Formats: sequence, structure tokens, C-alpha cells
Amino acid sequence: MAIIVQKFGGTSVGSLERIEAVAEQIIQTKNRGHQVVAVLSAMSGETNRLLDLAHQIDAKPSPRELDMLLASGEQVSISLLAIALIKRGYSAVSLLANQIGLRTNNRFNKARIKYIDNTRMLTELQQGHVVIVAGFQGCDDEGNITTLGRGGSDTSAVAIAASLQAKECQIFTDVDGVYTTDPRIEAQAKKLEQVSFDEMLEMASSGAKVLHSRSVEFAGAHQMPLRVLSSFNSGTGTKITFNEANLTNNPVTAIASQKDEAMFTLLGIKDFKLLHKELFLALAEADIEVDMLQQSVVNHSSNDLSFTLHRNDYSSASEIISQLIRSNLIEDYIGDSELVKLSLIGRGIRANTSINRLLFDCLHENNVELFLMSSSEIKISFLVKPHVHDSLVKALHKKFKLEQ
Repeated sequence: MAIIVQKFGGTSVGSLERIEAVAEQIIQTKNRGHQVVAVLSAMSGETNRLLDLAHQIDAKPSPRELDMLLASGEQVSISLLAIALIKRGYSAVSLLANQIGLRTNNRFNKARIKYIDNTRMLTELQQGHVVIVAGFQGCDDEGNITTLGRGGSDTSAVAIAASLQAKECQIFTDVDGVYTTDPRIEAQAKKLEQVSFDEMLEMASSGAKVLHSRSVEFAGAHQMPLRVLSSFNSGTGTKITFNEANLTNNPVTAIASQKDEAMFTLLGIKDFKLLHKELFLALAEADIEVDMLQQSVVNHSSNDLSFTLHRNDYSSASEIISQLIRSNLIEDYIGDSELVKLSLIGRGIRANTSINRLLFDCLHENNVELFLMSSSEIKISFLVKPHVHDSLVKALHKKFKLEQ
């Protein structure tokens, strides 16, 4: 009898009717002879509603108290699902993160999982119960409720699956798998039957909404098989695999986009070693993550430095950079908070010499201005203006024949 962990997001439990449907989905898995642990998000819109309440009182609420508030959303959804299962004659128990021993650090709003004591969950499973766990939340060593930040429920599910040595972690969403690109933009987007772990990690970190990058990282660290499925339609979904033998030979697997990018270019750098130390220390202390980074060097001297970050951090980063000017470390800077990052992702990118030619042909044909570019073994990312996003995604999808 295998353990299956099933995670259901906010839209999957967004109403009482949807919660009843999730109960039926779990019963199907249970009737196939599996033990089931369900990890739930709050009902769709609930977390935003709670955030709005907090911000009506204080624009910058206490991080600890905000976590205490936000964690209440999942308590509602897990208890309602347990009630739905019990009504159908299936024994179920709902548990908060502190009740399953999910321990995190004390970084409120963006906590990291340290370990999980799986004793309670195993005991409940052995007694024949369906275990329903609140995602997105944890508990630090002092007993404070913490939340895991964006994509936290995905991360909860994968961590729980790893701690239980589950057969598979199934992520149920409002889409039926991972596509070559967003099918709402490109109607010819194709659902992928399998995606390699490395490709999925790059897709998640490059803006693909189907899985959060931290959950994919956790799966990779623990070799936990993942599958993305729809909670609205039946099907096999997309398997995230560590076995690359049967994957497509197309050098580009998918196109991902991130619509909330901002970029800074620092000009007239006086001492780039000192600048690196001061800049990145300040950004780290402000909890600002740098995405892409490019430094221009002419005649062995650094002339400028460009980097990107999330648009939400633009204001805080501007204050840090202004301090660099006052400290005489740079002369000036250029900032742009309205950019989009597009990424070509595929295992064959590095080995295929025609990829860059096809990419730049497409950019030229569509008269697209490029702002910054970076590449790795399986990814090429670049920044463009938002107004060209949809048409460029369609053009790239066709150029690289992803519909095939």
C-alpha cells in the first residue's frame, strides 16, 4: 500500500462544490488501495482577503501577526474537506502544520522548512485515516506560526511527501499539466507528458505558474517524483521525471515568462569590488533577490553593472542605490520597473548552435528591442517591454516548432 500525497490549490478548493469534488477525487485514490495525505491551500481569494484586512489596519503589519492571520485560511479549507469525507463514510483528520511537526526557521512571511516529524501522520495513516494537512504554514522552535511565502503549499506538499517516502507527490491545479507555453496566450501550446526535473526547475524559476521553484528544488534534493494534474478534468497530467531517456529530442522544450521584472543599470562605478560588497550586502539585508546580472568591462575597468529583481522590490532597491551615489561609489543609475522576462528552456540548448540564430532572427522579424540577456546550459533569458510579450511568445513558439 503506497502513500500518495495530493496537493490542492486555492481554485481547487475555491467553493463548497469544489471541496466536495476534491473529496471524491481523494476517495478514488483511496479506493485504488493507496494511503492518502492531502495538502490544501486556503480557499481561492481568502489569503488576499485576510491581507486586505491587515492592511486596512496597518500598511506594514507585524510580520509575526500577519503570519498568525494568514495561516487561518488553510484551517477553514482542511476542516471543510474532512467534514466532506466523513459525510461520505471515510475516516479523515485535519491537521495544522504544528500538529504534524513541520518545523521552520523564524523568518516570518518567508520561512524555510527545517524538518518534519512524521510520527503523527504515520500513526493516522496506519489507523486508516485520510490525513488532511494545512499547506503554506509551519511552526518555529519557539512555537510561533510561520508561513512559507509564495508557492508555500506546493513546498509543504513536497516536503511532506519526502518525509513520508511517498510514491508520488501530485499537484492538482486549474490546468491539466505543464504546457510548452501559456495556452491562454498561444492556442497551439502543447501539453507535455514528461518534463525533466532540471527543465521544470528552470521553468518554475522563470515564471511558469504551475509549480513554485522552491517546491521543485525540494523535490530534486529528495528525488521525489512529481506529477501535475487538473482537479477539474481527469487525465494523466505531466510527470516531472529524473529519467531523461524518453524525453523529447527538441532542443527547446518550453517558453516561460515573468511579467513582474525590474532592472537597474549602475553607471560610473568607482571601485567595483567595494561596490559589489556594499550593494549585495544591502540587498541581502533588505531580503531582495537578484535575478539576472551583467557587468560591462572595457579596458580592464568596470563601466557599468546591470541587474534585475522583482518589481515589488523596485522602490526598496532604489533607496539602496541612491545611498551608493551619496557614498560616491557610482555616478548615476537608470531604472526600469516595466519589463518582462522571457526564457527559452530545453536540455538541448547548449549543444544546438542554431538556437541563438533562430532567436535573434525572431527578434529582428518582430522588431523587438532586447534589454538584457543571460544564458545557462538549458536556458536563455532576455528582457523585453510588456507590449510585445504576447506576440513574441506566439512568434517564438512557432519559430521553434513547439506545437509539434
